[in-house]
Amino acid sequence: MGLPLLGETLEFFTPSSSFDIHPFIKKRMKNCTFSFRYGPVFKTRLVGRPLVASADQELNQLVFLQEGRLFESWYPESFTKIFGQDNASELHGPMFKYLKSLFLKFLGSPNLRQVLLQDVQKEALSRLLSWSTQPSIELKTQIGSMIFDVIAKKLISYDPATEKEDLKRNFSAFIRGLISFPLNIPGTAYHRCLQGRKNVINMLKELVAERMMSSPVGGDRADYLDHVVEELRKENSMLTEGVALDLVFALLYASSETPSPALTLAVKFLAENPQALQELTDEHEEILRNRKEQESGITWEEYKSMRFTFQVINETLRLANVAPVIFRKALKDIHINGYTIPAGWGVMVCPPATHLNPEIYKDPLTFNPWRWKVRKEKAETKNFMAFGGGMRLCVGAEFSKVEMAVFLHCLVTKYRWKTVRGGSIMRTPGLQFPHGYHIQVFSKE
Repeated sequence: MGLPLLGETLEFFTPSSSFDIHPFIKKRMKNCTFSFRYGPVFKTRLVGRPLVASADQELNQLVFLQEGRLFESWYPESFTKIFGQDNASELHGPMFKYLKSLFLKFLGSPNLRQVLLQDVQKEALSRLLSWSTQPSIELKTQIGSMIFDVIAKKLISYDPATEKEDLKRNFSAFIRGLISFPLNIPGTAYHRCLQGRKNVINMLKELVAERMMSSPVGGDRADYLDHVVEELRKENSMLTEGVALDLVFALLYASSETPSPALTLAVKFLAENPQALQELTDEHEEILRNRKEQESGITWEEYKSMRFTFQVINETLRLANVAPVIFRKALKDIHINGYTIPAGWGVMVCPPATHLNPEIYKDPLTFNPWRWKVRKEKAETKNFMAFGGGMRLCVGAEFSKVEMAVFLHCLVTKYRWKTVRGGSIMRTPGLQFPHGYHIQVFSKE
């Protein structure tokens, strides 16, 4: 289990330049020098806590399905400091269900169909037009900025041109240190991450205070924060200011940042796979040919018809493994396959071990969207965990797909691009582009 207190934390955060399972997990799944096999389930210690790490899809499925009975959501203290004591992963039972309903008011299907679908397309077209006038752009940064502006405007009516403090800059500092060694010393990425969170929370707190003092806003003029404040005003409301702040903070993060590395990777894969790019382009040009008004926005029906696009998205998410680990905690001693997971121990589910298993996905390190022609994602949750599983399946899963599909539609129907430099990946264990991914965008017209 590694060094005292520190455990194997240093190995866990050791960078890897491969799409393959992180060496920290992979080497424990193989025979070691003394012919002792750890197997797909092993114990370790990370950031001071004993953990059982699971690279076994059957155990992973059990962990997700038995939440509230055998397991509950839990994350290490370093994570809780980043996302707050009142974040969704720390809430259980009725309070979690209530918070999930608030998430769905923003990311649920009605708002996706009626508002966010068109907003994402409008912003994507605007950004692509701007990028096409530049020698090159760093794609992940620009995609993150694009999505952030859409989300921040809908959440809190944020306009970077009129705000006195740069919310995006503080949020960027938070993002850069999110998956870093948890050493809270000035100068470290983790310290800057905590400072970024503190600044963002203070800005949100001021906004909530202003809204609480002003008259309620209704109709089309109301943003998501107005609905949250309305909940806070209710007598005997389950919502507290702390939960409300962490809710809005989590929505800013989850809906804007988690899709950007995956979407960047999708563009990189398409640039390297002309056949996939051609089939994707054909699908979207067919949508345009069947549309009565060429310049009208994407409809929900058109979005749902993008079969090959979803194959590209699923394959990208499988290889990207944006959420490299998912944490839970054992509520009681759990006996499984001759082993005991002690009560109170953390359980670290490792989705990449499933997504990159050659017994499940042939040639797992190869980008092959056609493999999804015969796979049914929803029926294979134990083999595809890009959005988690069980009752805590990511509420923003559909929105992430909307963001990716709409951007790809705008890109391949109106533009072409070439790689300028960068594109190498690094896992720490989260997915990063250490040298960026710089592309030049050209209009097709």
